[in-house]
Amino acid sequence: MAEGVLSPGVNLEAFSQAIAAIQALRSSVTRVFDCLKDGMRNKETLEGREKGFVAAFQESLHSVSRDLGELERLSNLVGKPSENHPLHNSGLLSLDPVQDKTPLYSQLLQAYKWSNKLQYHAGLASGLLNQQSLKRSANQMGVSAKRRPKAQPTTLVLPPQYVDDVINRIDRMFPEMSIQLSRPNGTSAMLLVTLGKVLKVIVVMRSLFIDRTIVKGYSENVYTEDGKVTDHATTALLHYQLPQMPDVVVRSFMTWLRSYIKLFQAPCQRCGKFLQDGLPPTWRDFRTLEAFHDTCRQ
Repeated sequence: MAEGVLSPGVNLEAFSQAIAAIQALRSSVTRVFDCLKDGMRNKETLEGREKGFVAAFQESLHSVSRDLGELERLSNLVGKPSENHPLHNSGLLSLDPVQDKTPLYSQLLQAYKWSNKLQYHAGLASGLLNQQSLKRSANQMGVSAKRRPKAQPTTLVLPPQYVDDVINRIDRMFPEMSIQLSRPNGTSAMLLVTLGKVLKVIVVMRSLFIDRTIVKGYSENVYTEDGKVTDHATTALLHYQLPQMPDVVVRSFMTWLRSYIKLFQAPCQRCGKFLQDGLPPTWRDFRTLEAFHDTCRQ
């Protein structure tokens, strides 16, 4: 590797000059604000103060424009660094002169990152499922299908009036959360849950079994693409599973959902910050309902 190169595609000398240009740009911006802070001073007449202020302010702005142009010029000379996740000898694919094979390395990196993310989420799902009472012994696994008793789908045959009564009781439990029930497609219920002026939630049900949920901001369209809180709500549906008492499942989920009423007021219980990367703590613990950022909950 030749001198002056930090990594493949990066010019070390231009990189050093760019850092110096950033420092010069920061100094120029500081002088602009100092000029605005000092105002019109050190002149006896009003006209002299105005002219002096305008001249100093223009000079400071020209300095900022000059330093910014120099930084943009150097940024084009720095070049693009190589990927930070080398895949051993597969990195040599990016050096292949054949044009069709050049993007293979970046595609491999994307596949590698995607597989890591898939493995992470699969581990989370496995941990949640292992918490449920769905264990089978070796003897049960050996029982034939004819002798095994068939479970009755009790959660799917409840009368609509019973479902309405359960939803109405939950609605009365939480005054700050309004629940509107409708049945646009027959007997299956759809709930529109409004958490103050913070969130709106669509809950699709089959009898007392929650089939899907979509969480959106108060002023957003609830029928648009899902977001991060929707992913957390879907994870909560996997956690709150008790087929023998479906009303308890719905009440537990609504209690968890109600904790988002303080989405922008509760700090993260781990880092103590209200915002991280511009986002509030969107995760709520399933037992304590404490707020965490998505990266702080692990």
